[in-house]
Amino acid sequence: MKRAYVGLGSNLGDRAANLGRARQELDSHPQIRITRTSSLYESEPVGFLDQGWFLNQVVEIETDLDPFALLRVLQGIENTLGRKREIRWGPRVIDLDLLLFDNRTLATPELVLPHPRMYERNFVLVPLHEIAPDLLHPDGRSTREHLREFHEKAPGEKIRLFQGLPL
Repeated sequence: MKRAYVGLGSNLGDRAANLGRARQELDSHPQIRITRTSSLYESEPVGFLDQGWFLNQVVEIETDLDPFALLRVLQGIENTLGRKREIRWGPRVIDLDLLLFDNRTLATPELVLPHPRMYERNFVLVPLHEIAPDLLHPDGRSTREHLREFHEKAPGEKIRLFQGLPL
């Protein structure tokens, strides 16, 4: 089994329920098992700012899928849950990003690993740090080191622990 990390985000409708449905879809797939789940975090939007705050989370999974097959599963879940791709970085019911896959690097038109913007995003690094602070990334540095470096460069977008009902 391979280990991967997936970022989940939503800022339309019942955000917590959307993330819950996405986790259920992931975990019900016969070749995917969620092994760790971060807390939920609220973060201000990045890029297209005229929209509501996002609810974000990172999950660790085990899978025997290859990265491209996993990406197709993630895109299928997004479609099932009503994801519309209208505005880049715009509002969305659900967003599932493949962040890391078994310490692999990859650069194709379809998929780049690690996710190309993950080291510039509090809403990825903070929940990833919660569940895997000592995880070594393909560059040999840990999540803890990446988060520290990010905060030294720039404060980044605002992020806070979500105080909604527990899932």
